[in-house]
Parts: sequence; C-alpha cells; structure tokens
Amino acid sequence: MPPRLPSLSSGRRAARILDFDIENRPLSYWYDGQATAEITAIAWSWMDEQYIYLRQLQPLSPRWSAERMLQAFKTAYDAADMVTGHYIRRHDLPIINAALLELQLPLLSEKLTSDTKLDLVGRADLSMSQESLEAMYGLPVQKFDMRQQDWRDANRRTPAGMKMEAQRVTSDVRGHKLLRARLIEAGALKRPKMWRP
Repeated sequence: MPPRLPSLSSGRRAARILDFDIENRPLSYWYDGQATAEITAIAWSWMDEQYIYLRQLQPLSPRWSAERMLQAFKTAYDAADMVTGHYIRRHDLPIINAALLELQLPLLSEKLTSDTKLDLVGRADLSMSQESLEAMYGLPVQKFDMRQQDWRDANRRTPAGMKMEAQRVTSDVRGHKLLRARLIEAGALKRPKMWRP
C-alpha cells in the first residue's frame, strides 16, 4: 500500500512533494579524523514537474552564494507538504540545517519525509544504495559517475569539476524520482515519517 500523504485542510489540491539531493565536501578536521561538511550543490524538483532546480557554491563568493543557495532551497522546502530523497533524514537534512545554523539563517522546520533508504521494507544482505536499487529495478537512469580526481576538481570549484558536480546532483534527483515511484508501486516503502530538527 502506498504511503499516505499529509491531509490538507482545503482538500482541494494534491500534496506538494519535493525531491532533493545535496553534494558536500569536507571542510575541516573535527575529531578522530572526522571532517565537518560544507554543501557545494543542492538540486531539487517537484514530483509533478520535470524541471530540476540547481544551486552551487561559487568559488569567488562562497559565503554569499551559500546563503543564496540555502535560501532558495528553503523557500521550496517551506512550500512542500513532504520532502523525499535517499538517506535525507540522517544526511541531507541535518547537513542543511547545520549550514543554516552556521550562517545564522532561519532553520528548517519539521517536515514529513519519505526516505527511500531508511523507509525501505525490512531486508538483509541487499545493497541499499540508490544506484543499486535503480539497477535492481531496471530503471532507465544511470548515476553520473565521478572519479576521485573529478571530486577533487569539484571540491576545488574548478569550472570542469563544478560542471560534473551539477550533472551528478541533478542525475540523482532525476533517478530518485523514478526510484521512489517504483518502490511505491512495489509496496517496498513504509509510511512517511516526520523529521524533527
């Protein structure tokens, strides 16, 4: 049975569902070799639209572009009844909120989430990566592959690296939209859960 969407007071429109993904780079060492993160790109798309929005950290004005990137995403987030992505409750959403906190911008509010990694039905000995699930279902998408040198170029904000990063993050959103629809069709997703910062 497909997950139930939030009930809307007007009862006149379908729930607005926002699909999104981030890319991030290590920023500084923290403890035991653990690194802090800095968001370098966010892509998002409404489930009922084809267009994918993209914002990236710019090399010459990182703070200004980070604020603009986060504010643009937060506007879409605030308009959504539910957000969806792969491992968003433990990765993307906390990292976005930390970036907002550091820049002293308004934080994310609690939101209903459909996480295609954390909300998969019980299973064992099966890869839960988005790429593996897309391949398992034979979806007509392919994750944009980046090698270590490509990531180094992206993290250094070179034009070629940023172009590859843009292809990677938008391909993840495009593929995830298809994956979530297929998981719902297969009855493989549990009900959405509320994410509380």
